[in-house]
Amino acid sequence: MEIQRITHLPPQILDLEKAAVAEGFRFLTRLTTDWESGTNRFDAPGECLMAAYLNQQLVGIGGLSVDPFTYDRTGRLRRMYVAPASRGQQVGRRLVSALLAHAALHFERVRLYTDTIEGDIFYLSCGFIRTEDTHASHFVQITNL
Repeated sequence: MEIQRITHLPPQILDLEKAAVAEGFRFLTRLTTDWESGTNRFDAPGECLMAAYLNQQLVGIGGLSVDPFTYDRTGRLRRMYVAPASRGQQVGRRLVSALLAHAALHFERVRLYTDTIEGDIFYLSCGFIRTEDTHASHFVQITNL
């Protein structure tokens, strides 16, 4: 498996988006729409977009941005998705780990929002803690990594 920081959306993103939509997730559609319009390309200071590849096939993606709901050194994990066939192979965990390693260079904490039980369990297993914030379901202090 290979995790790469990317500066352009790979053509395979359309297949990943289809898989996400089939599961009822629209955030990869927002990723591609925002990317194409220039609204969000994960290119502000501290931000990045990373892709996970297995056998040169795009199987996961995730971004780190400045958290728009805070005014301090807080990053936000966004647009995290791993193809169903690649789950259980540490793809998501390695992607989160790479994003948090990048976050450690720029942020003091990272927040995210998930509304699924599977997402909750996954992020707790990655060291995140639940929060009752209106705009975030989980956070991690970088100093705790």
